[in-house]
Amino acid sequence: GGAYKMRPLCLDSSRKLLYRRIFGNDEKYKCPDEHLAEVSDMILKKCAGVPLVLITIASLLANRGRNKMEWYEVCNSIGTGLEYGLDIESMRKILAYSYYDLPSHLRTCLLYLSVFPEDYAVTKFRLIWMWIAEGFVQQEVQGKGLYEIGECYFNELINKSLIQPVYDRHDAIIEACRVHDMVLDLVRSISSEENFVTMLNNEHSTFQAKKVRRLLLQSNMVDHDIPCASMSMQQVRSVVAFSLASNLMLALGSFRVLRVLYLGNCYLPQDCDLKHIGNLVHLRYLGLGKTSCAQLPDDVGNLRYLQTLDLVGTHFGSLPSTVVQLRHLKFLCIDQHTIVPKGIGRLTSLEDLSTLYICDSTNITEELCHLTELRVLEITLFPGRNDTLGNSLVMSLCKLKKMQSLTIWVSGGECNFDAWVAPRHLRSLLLQCCWFSRLPDWMAPSLLDLTIIQISVRELHQDDLEILGRLPALRHLYLMLDHENLKIPRRFVIGTSSFPCLVGCRLMGFLGAVMFQQGAMMMLTSLAFTFHAREVREITSSDGRFNLGLENLMSLQDVLVYFRSRGASEMEVEEAKAALRHAVEIHPNQLDYDIWG
Repeated sequence: GGAYKMRPLCLDSSRKLLYRRIFGNDEKYKCPDEHLAEVSDMILKKCAGVPLVLITIASLLANRGRNKMEWYEVCNSIGTGLEYGLDIESMRKILAYSYYDLPSHLRTCLLYLSVFPEDYAVTKFRLIWMWIAEGFVQQEVQGKGLYEIGECYFNELINKSLIQPVYDRHDAIIEACRVHDMVLDLVRSISSEENFVTMLNNEHSTFQAKKVRRLLLQSNMVDHDIPCASMSMQQVRSVVAFSLASNLMLALGSFRVLRVLYLGNCYLPQDCDLKHIGNLVHLRYLGLGKTSCAQLPDDVGNLRYLQTLDLVGTHFGSLPSTVVQLRHLKFLCIDQHTIVPKGIGRLTSLEDLSTLYICDSTNITEELCHLTELRVLEITLFPGRNDTLGNSLVMSLCKLKKMQSLTIWVSGGECNFDAWVAPRHLRSLLLQCCWFSRLPDWMAPSLLDLTIIQISVRELHQDDLEILGRLPALRHLYLMLDHENLKIPRRFVIGTSSFPCLVGCRLMGFLGAVMFQQGAMMMLTSLAFTFHAREVREITSSDGRFNLGLENLMSLQDVLVYFRSRGASEMEVEEAKAALRHAVEIHPNQLDYDIWG
C-alpha cells in the first residue's frame, strides 16, 4: 500500500558490479590492478551503492584504460558524490559528467532521445535513420555507410550505459533501446536549456523559445491550437508526435526546412489528409506507421531527398507510382500485403526493404537484382505452382552481395533454394518453405557474423550438423528436415563443444533421435524437437538408462517435444512418453516442459 524504498547495494556487491563492467572478469572483491585499488575504493564510496551511478561510472572508466591519474580525475570531478545520502542532484551531477565526457556527435545523438516518452522502446533502425536525416551521422570511415556508422554511435551509447539495450525475441540482436528515467530527465533538461527540443502538451509547454528547432507533441493536442503565431517555424527540423493535433497538418506549410516528420501511432481524423507533405522538399524521414491515413498522396514523389519511408500499419493496398522517383530512398518499410509499383528497381539506394509482396508476376523479382545496396530484405512470396517465380527470385538474390539479413515467408507453395549462395557478412537468415536438398557448401564456420538461422533441408548428415555446430556466433537455430517424408531414420549426435553460443534450438522433421553429449550447447536455454516413440528402445542402454542426454544441457530451462506415435503400439507409446517425462524431470534445472502429440 506504500512506496518501497530500495536499499543501496552493499559494498561487496557494488565492487563486483564496478569491476565486472570495467575489467570483464568475475573478480568480486579485489581490483586486478593494485595501483588502482585506492582510487576505486574512493569512487565506490561516492557511488553509495546506487546501481545506475555505478554502471555509468564503470562504463566511463572502462574507456579510460588503467591510467591511475585519469581515474583520480574522474573521482574528483564527481564531487562529494552520494556518500552523505541519496541526493537526486548529486546523481544528476555524476550522470552529467558522463554526458559531457562524450564526444560532441554522441552528445547530440543522446539529446535527440529526449523526443521520446519515458520508458519508450525506441526501435534501433528508426532512431538511426532519424539521426541520419538530421545530419548527426557523418561519413567518417571509408567503406562504411551512414547506417553502419550510426550503428557504431548506437553501440557506443550502450557501451557507456547511457542507453539500455532491448533484445529481439531470440535474445540474439539488439532491436531497440530505452533511456533510464534519470538519464532522460538529464537530457530533457539540457535539451530545454540549449533550445534543442521544444515540447508541447496539455500539462506544460516549453514554447517560450521564439525559434523552434525540434517540435515534440507528446499528449493529446486535438483541442489545442499549435501556437504558430508565437513561435518561429522557419528553423523546425523535426516534428515528432505521439498523439496528434488535427491542425498540425495545416501547420505543415510553415515548416520550410523540415527533415523529420514522425507521426507513428497517431490518430488522424477522417477529414485530415496529407496533401501538404509534397511541399516538404527537404524531408529526409517520413514515419506514418499505424496512422489512419486513407492513402499516400501522389506528390510524395516530390520529396527528392527522402531517405526513410516508414508505412507499417497504415494498411495501404498499394503505393503510388511516384514512389519510384525517390532515388535517395534508403529505407522502405511497408505492410506485407502492400503492392509496390512497377519500376521499384530504380530505387538503387535502398538498403532496407520490408516487407516486399511478390505474387504471380516475375516483374518484381527481376527488378530486385538492381537493388545491390540492400542490407536488410524481407519478402512475402506466393509462388503457387509457378516454379519460374521462385527461380527468378533466387537468381536475383544471388546478386545482392551486401545482404546482412534475409527473411522470406513462402505461402501456398514452396521454393527451391539450392542455387542461392549467401553473402559473406550475413547475420540473420530466416527462410520458411525454402528448401535446400543438402546443407549448402557456403554454410561454413567462416560466416563469423551469422547469429540466427531458420532453414529447411531435405536430407541432413552427421557431418552437416557438425558444420553448423562450429558457427562461432550462432545463437538461434531452427532446422526443418524432410526425413519423416523421405523415410530416412538417421540418428544424430551433438558433440562436445558444439554450438557454443546457442540459446534457442528447434530440431524438426527428424525421423531418428538427436542425442546430446556432455559439453554440447553450454548456453542453450530453450529446446524443441521431434521425437518418435520407436526410438526409445533403440537409445536405451542395457542397464535401462534412456540416453537422450538432456541432462548434459546445463543451461536448459524449457523443453517442447513434438511426439510422433506412428507405427508404435499403445504400450510403446506409453513407454516412450514415460521415458521422456523421466528424462526431463530428473534434469537439475527443474525444466518447464510440454509433450505434444
